[in-house]
Amino acid sequence: MTARSRHAWRIAAVAVLAVAFAFVAGFATFVSAIQKADVSLTAAGADAVVVLTGGAGRVVEGIDLLAAGRAKKLFVSGVDRGVDVAALLAAARRGPAGIECCIALGYGADDTAGNAAETARWMDAEGFASLLLVTTDWHMPRSLIEFRRAMPKATIVPRPVPSPTVHVDDLWRWPGSTQLLAGEYIKVLAALSRVRLAPLPAAAPGERS
Repeated sequence: MTARSRHAWRIAAVAVLAVAFAFVAGFATFVSAIQKADVSLTAAGADAVVVLTGGAGRVVEGIDLLAAGRAKKLFVSGVDRGVDVAALLAAARRGPAGIECCIALGYGADDTAGNAAETARWMDAEGFASLLLVTTDWHMPRSLIEFRRAMPKATIVPRPVPSPTVHVDDLWRWPGSTQLLAGEYIKVLAALSRVRLAPLPAAAPGERS
């Protein structure tokens, strides 16, 4: 191997190590943000509570916030076809009298970006400009990226729900949790890249000409 080849290999090795270090440092920051997530009930209200389906406790949290008077309406995004409000309340084992009329369901989202787009359309139709965003704690960072991209003028308050099956505090002992969160962190990086490359929407919910 020539001196030039050795020099090129050293540069490549340093570059790989730098990328690996940046990834690990960023992942540690991501996990720390999840650990510090505030899961207490927020005293402030909003126009709407928005729940993203897919995790245990999300719908229950959204219904409880609505029943507590934290918002005017509840929107559940990413609902399976054939599920109506009555079935949703039954599955969540929640059914405070009189709240059925204040719950709307969205069936058009298949992923987090779709949740954000679907919610933006609903918020705009309702004339709403603020929301309490309910999703699992480890899913919240990416959800906020997508929702702030879709609704840059809206006030978005995170309401993270702890996941009983993802062990964040002692991650090193749980390979499954480590794998899930590492995959989610990669999705966060992809979402950040898309935000920087893609133009913002022309209008935001609640914004009128």
